Amino acid sequence: MNAVSRLATSSFTHDVSAQRVIFGFGKRSQLAEEVERLGCQRALVISSAPQKDQALEIAGLIGTRSVGVYPYAEMHTPVDVTERAMSFLVESRVDCLVAFGGGSAIGLTKALALRTRLPQIALPTTFAGSEMTPILGQTEHGVKTTLRENIVLPRTVIYDPKFVETLPVAVAGPSGMNSIAHAVEALYAENHDPIVDMWAEESIGALGRALPVIATGYAPADAWAEALYGAWLGGACLGMAGMAIHHKLCHILGGSYNLPHADIHCLLICYAAAYNRRAAPEAMGRIARALNAQDAPQGLYYLMLTVGSVKSLQAFGLTPADLDHVAEMAVANPYYNPAPVTKDGVRALLEAAYFGSVPY
Repeated sequence: MNAVSRLATSSFTHDVSAQRVIFGFGKRSQLAEEVERLGCQRALVISSAPQKDQALEIAGLIGTRSVGVYPYAEMHTPVDVTERAMSFLVESRVDCLVAFGGGSAIGLTKALALRTRLPQIALPTTFAGSEMTPILGQTEHGVKTTLRENIVLPRTVIYDPKFVETLPVAVAGPSGMNSIAHAVEALYAENHDPIVDMWAEESIGALGRALPVIATGYAPADAWAEALYGAWLGGACLGMAGMAIHHKLCHILGGSYNLPHADIHCLLICYAAAYNRRAAPEAMGRIARALNAQDAPQGLYYLMLTVGSVKSLQAFGLTPADLDHVAEMAVANPYYNPAPVTKDGVRALLEAAYFGSVPY
């Protein structure tokens, strides 16, 4: 079926959130202008502890409109961390939030925006893509939950490829696969549409080309820029279309077992795609075409082997009993998924990932 005939027999609603994206080398220089554009006078830069020194440099770019840096963001956005940050915000009379970093910094900034309705500017330093979504994941008492609110979407995102060029290869690969996972699931998520499909395929293709080059350790500037471009599109697709079984499992493994967010996404996406192979054939065709592969899940698998750091759930230290627990949690409150979410099916998916087997 060609594109024209598909559109003739389908209908869809495409929501677009208002968001300003600035992309290019050196574009960090526009940060002060963007703070002023929002009419803000007291901007707080939020980062994780390892990026504190760089965050201080970013605060310096804002000049007199900066109130400093809060360098205490943590993985999976723990609620208690957000509550401590809230106290600092009130004391400092902050009127603008600037996220500098990956998913941890952007997640904390989103959590604060949800509680305060303050405007956000994001300067991503990884390929996480969270900056393009109105989705917030938070962890409390070992359980990670997600919500979708437009107020948590950053008003402006500044993509400067120079920020990602310093990523270690062992971080860049999984981070890029995380963004590929956004695009893959967007292709078969409940709210996907022809626009999302087009962006998702472009995202997978850009990242699929750039990440193996980055993995060599000798990537030129244009490879980093192409990967960041792909991450932007992948995050946007997730924000527009939603998520499915892959993200559900990653949220469980991240929130309940405190496993690294990007590494889990990197490992699991090929197995989640295999789970949905028969239920989403058009999506599989797009993924395979974008990766120049014969089979979509196996294309994702071999890309994971090339760029990933941890290549089995067993290597994370999980046990077979943990797989049973995760499968039970996945079916207790499942996300939308094109293939039925069953305990046996999810357990088989997890077992393949446990041994790092080729997905069939």
